[in-house]
Amino acid sequence: MPPGRQRFVRRLRRAWRSRKALKGVTQWVLDWGLPMAACLSVLYVFAARAESPSGVYRAFALIDAPQHVLLWFASLIGWLLVPAIIGGFAGHVIAERISRAKSISTHTLFRQRKVRQRLRLPGLIDDLTAYFHGSVAQQDFVDAWVRVAHRNDWSRAQDHWEVFVRDAMSTQQYAHLDRHECLRQVQNTTKMTLRVLARSYGVCIVCERRR
Repeated sequence: MPPGRQRFVRRLRRAWRSRKALKGVTQWVLDWGLPMAACLSVLYVFAARAESPSGVYRAFALIDAPQHVLLWFASLIGWLLVPAIIGGFAGHVIAERISRAKSISTHTLFRQRKVRQRLRLPGLIDDLTAYFHGSVAQQDFVDAWVRVAHRNDWSRAQDHWEVFVRDAMSTQQYAHLDRHECLRQVQNTTKMTLRVLARSYGVCIVCERRR
């Protein structure tokens, strides 16, 4: 694979794994909502080619009885899947708001989040190659994580670093943090943890778990 394409693929992988810094509902939309919307769009296009766009809509909305096998699928989705998703989504959002009414995290006390902060996407999990010429602490972490724990295998070290950060962001410990603070705190904590393990035992916990 050309170097430019490799960098693009690695950046895309980091972006996908960094989504774990988002809240649960937003993650669900990315993980399941968008794929389901894509499948529904494909079904709609093929059903519209067999019938008509208005016919697909009327079958999907349960206005008319389906007359084609694709319309039967659209009708079943409109009858079972869509109400369940909308009801579950709305119920979760309402329950989350109710539970947070009297459970404000100490981390968010006295803070005011602007609209731009709410809409700004989370950053990406760090690329360890940038640490090679970074601060003393970053260079020390790279030396322990890449040279000691992974025997200078940069590709595997980067992959396992991203996996560890991704899974750590999914834990309950960081659930109360916003998307930017979550990624920052997890990376800082992860660097300390992985550095100690690499220096003390010369191992990578991800490598050990995957054996």
